Amino acid sequence: MTVATGVGSYPGEDFDEALRVVLGELTDLPHLPEVPGRGITAGMVGRGLAVVADLGVDLQPAGWRLTDAPGVDHRRARSLLAQDLDALEEHGQGLAGTFKIQVCGPWTLAATVEKPRGDKVLSDHGARRELAQALAHGLVDHVRDVRRRLPAIERLVVQVDEPALAAVLDAQVPTASGFGRHRSVDRPEASESLGWVLGAIAGAGAEPWVHSCAPGTPLGLLRGAGARGLSVDLTMLSAADHDALAEALDGGDTVALGVVPGTDPETGLTDAHVTESVLRWLDMLGLDPGEVTDRLVLTPSCGLAGASPGWVRTALAVLRKAAANL
Repeated sequence: MTVATGVGSYPGEDFDEALRVVLGELTDLPHLPEVPGRGITAGMVGRGLAVVADLGVDLQPAGWRLTDAPGVDHRRARSLLAQDLDALEEHGQGLAGTFKIQVCGPWTLAATVEKPRGDKVLSDHGARRELAQALAHGLVDHVRDVRRRLPAIERLVVQVDEPALAAVLDAQVPTASGFGRHRSVDRPEASESLGWVLGAIAGAGAEPWVHSCAPGTPLGLLRGAGARGLSVDLTMLSAADHDALAEALDGGDTVALGVVPGTDPETGLTDAHVTESVLRWLDMLGLDPGEVTDRLVLTPSCGLAGASPGWVRTALAVLRKAAANL
């Protein structure tokens, strides 16, 4: 059975309201919403650093930076995540089936967070290795905590967000000065670090997915590193991407297909339009819908933080109806 879910982020500053929308609209595959409108500690990177174990960070004028001990903003990020999980535990009593959480991936963190003396973690082989391993370690505890709070959940999905991975591999991440670019990371190293994180998720009893709506993300590398689900924007796919997704579906993995805009569209969109576009895509790949739709998930193209509240509800309703059509 095809189901619908969200990518992660929602507009506004009210986490409880975002959670109510998710639990009300995405009944087959709800997820833990992110509400970055509350501030940088609630954003994707702050959320990821709240999960990281054994490393301290603090917020500087240039952004997040590694420190000897957790700073006040790092403690706030961890406290905010704990509060959100408390709310999930309260509102999610009795939730069963499948649930999804999201976390910022190791390469997006490395391309965003600075070393203690400046410049990105990405510039230092040892530092990026340490950050990836600390994220993997922290995720084991995070998965256990979510499972403790939602004891009836049978299948827990952890979506690793890697919007910066393509830029990391293509040497497109700017240096601190802004006048240069960091050297590209070799694909074996990129796969190894992702493998630590995805392997930790699987080892904790959850199902690892990777999401990126950035063009040029190597989907084959993600599967090789251990991703059992690929979350992508349908409008950003290359010919090679289509082949990789067909292989994933044939191989029994999940494909989460971004099929509605993440911001308010200029023209209306119906579930019939979405259903037709997905069926056309499957036909182009030569796949029988009856054989693969149980491994297909429909999502927005990316997070919904930039959308209006009205479009959020419309988009999720369209996704849910289109999934039922399929």
